[in-house]
Amino acid sequence: MATRVHVGMETEMNEKGETEVVKSYWKTRLLEFFGKMKRFPGWLWRTIWKVGREDPRRMIHAVKVGLSLTLVSLLYLMEPLFQGIGTNAIWAVMTVVVVLEFTAGATLCKGLNRGLGTLLAGSLAFLIEFIANISGKVFRAVFIGAAVFLIGAAATYMRFFPYIKKNYDYGVVIFLLTFNLITVSSYRVENVLKIAHDRFYTIAIGCAICLFMSLLIFPIWSGEDLHNSTVRKLEGLAKSIEVCVNEYFNGPEIKEDEETSLEDPIYKGYKAVLDSKSTDETLALYASWEPRHSRYCYKFPWKQYVKVGAVLRQFGYTVVALHGCLQTEIQAPRSVLALFKDPCIRLSGEVTKALMELANSIRNRRHCSPGILSDNLHEALQDLNTAIKSQPRLFLGTNNNQATNMLALAAAHAARENKQQMDGHSVSLSSVKTDSSALMEWKSKRVSEHAKENERKVLRPQLSKIAITSLEFSEALPFAAFASLLVEIVARLDNVIEEVEELGRIACYKDYDPEDDKIVVRCERPSVDVSKNQLPTHATD
Repeated sequence: MATRVHVGMETEMNEKGETEVVKSYWKTRLLEFFGKMKRFPGWLWRTIWKVGREDPRRMIHAVKVGLSLTLVSLLYLMEPLFQGIGTNAIWAVMTVVVVLEFTAGATLCKGLNRGLGTLLAGSLAFLIEFIANISGKVFRAVFIGAAVFLIGAAATYMRFFPYIKKNYDYGVVIFLLTFNLITVSSYRVENVLKIAHDRFYTIAIGCAICLFMSLLIFPIWSGEDLHNSTVRKLEGLAKSIEVCVNEYFNGPEIKEDEETSLEDPIYKGYKAVLDSKSTDETLALYASWEPRHSRYCYKFPWKQYVKVGAVLRQFGYTVVALHGCLQTEIQAPRSVLALFKDPCIRLSGEVTKALMELANSIRNRRHCSPGILSDNLHEALQDLNTAIKSQPRLFLGTNNNQATNMLALAAAHAARENKQQMDGHSVSLSSVKTDSSALMEWKSKRVSEHAKENERKVLRPQLSKIAITSLEFSEALPFAAFASLLVEIVARLDNVIEEVEELGRIACYKDYDPEDDKIVVRCERPSVDVSKNQLPTHATD
């Protein structure tokens, strides 16, 4: 009886304990939820401020979209306009929502694709409807079904063509949607052609509002974004190289100064370059749709900007490898780095100057300075080469047989350890008395095999450890890797300069003039010298 009461009390106490745990859990969750709700307004305000501060044009674009939707809503709100267009005015609202993009090039691409697709689909649907009305009702259904199948399959297959996929994919989708809506609806609805006519007009109104807002009200050009992003990538690479070399030689002093930053400045500099492929191609595509808005050239070669971006990515891979030298497990001693600090810092400074000169030339749309690859760069390379040759002992070693001696020492050390293990095994075996000599031979064979396996296990780490830490020339190996990457950066700098010069030649950049008194336009056509405040004669052609 007492046992039953005890079990019941224990069960009741367990249930109360579980209830308390559940209550405590939900109380904690509610407190966390209310805490998040209290912090939400501050978090929302900080996010809004951060997004607007990063690019103030985002706020302008948001205002433009709101104003466009207000204008197109007047087709519904104003009675005279609604009586003339009717419920088809909703297509104008949908067009504004879908077509109006951040840049003018993207809006032009979508708007013209939508308008062209709607126009072609409506025209083809009128032709199909005209042919179908001549025949009877049964043949009309068969004809409409066959037309939908053939045109749908053909249009879908055309979407796989690279040129159409790149430039007109959205237009083909709109063509398929509009054609099927008009053609299939015409079989049951009597006045479908009039509906299609009204929809075309409302879509045209929506596209016109989008183009007006994108091209005339604070326009945002995709070409300018691509141009400025190329400048920022060059500046980022220049900063990454400079900081990387300084940190490699100065070490903790630089790191302590950068503890307050949230992101590594070296990584931040080349990250934008490595992630830019898809962005550059998209901006170049939209820029090709934009009208010319430059004084000095008929059309900017946006594809050349993509080539410059590809060369910069190849250049950036070397900067990534250079950054990896800062994080390797084996580092060169400070005494070794002190011997090569000045020539390396000087060389990186000259590379940084060249990259900044390239960035300024693209920013100002002018050719590079003739001294971009100055004698200072070649002198810095020569100084580094001389410094390396002056220390042959660090890179070549003083004893050619040192590596062999170290390996022999490791093998002897491993043999001594294995001999001690063999002795231990022999003592244990000698204490065992047996009447069978075959059993004794079998056991001794197993012991010898086990000893050889231990020898291999011991020898392998001993060899690698001694070869890495004891060889004399290993002190300079980390720096040799760093120096070779620095020289590779100088070699790849020539490719970047060539592509930027080609960009300047095709885009008709003005010649470099330190005094900037005149602008000399260089183009495929005969060059014209004009003063600073005067338009070239062919700018209005």
